[in-house]
Amino acid sequence: MQDKEQLIASITQTQRSLGRVFGAARANPLMSLNLTMRQLKVLLTLARRGPLAGQVLTAEMGVSFATVTGIVDRLAAQGLVSRREDPSDRRVRLLELTAEGRALVGSVMDAGDAQYRRLLSRLEVDELRLLDTLIRRMAEIADEEFPPSDID
Repeated sequence: MQDKEQLIASITQTQRSLGRVFGAARANPLMSLNLTMRQLKVLLTLARRGPLAGQVLTAEMGVSFATVTGIVDRLAAQGLVSRREDPSDRRVRLLELTAEGRALVGSVMDAGDAQYRRLLSRLEVDELRLLDTLIRRMAEIADEEFPPSDID
């Protein structure tokens, strides 16, 4: 059991190190963004979930409605998020990414993918096969541990 815990600690530390390397890379668009973590979380949530009512976003973020309103106001002022009427309930305002917001999130994700692919390209085919098997297994376990209903 000690060996397993040591391996888990080593893997976790290595992943953190990779995260720091990716985060500090000059090509990473995150480094040039003028956004708070909460603003970034709103953008990523809307990118993942699509248009949401303010109350749903409030629950997702775990903050007050007033806090979400302030965050969305600042993102709307930057042209990244818009509000529109919910066609099924005119009392509800849906929050969604603008084309500029989608492009920004896309550029962040693309940059991360490019960095990851650059590292993967340096592995041998046998190493890639092993990594593919292990990552697929971790995805299976993640689906068991965190069913989509718990995430969305």
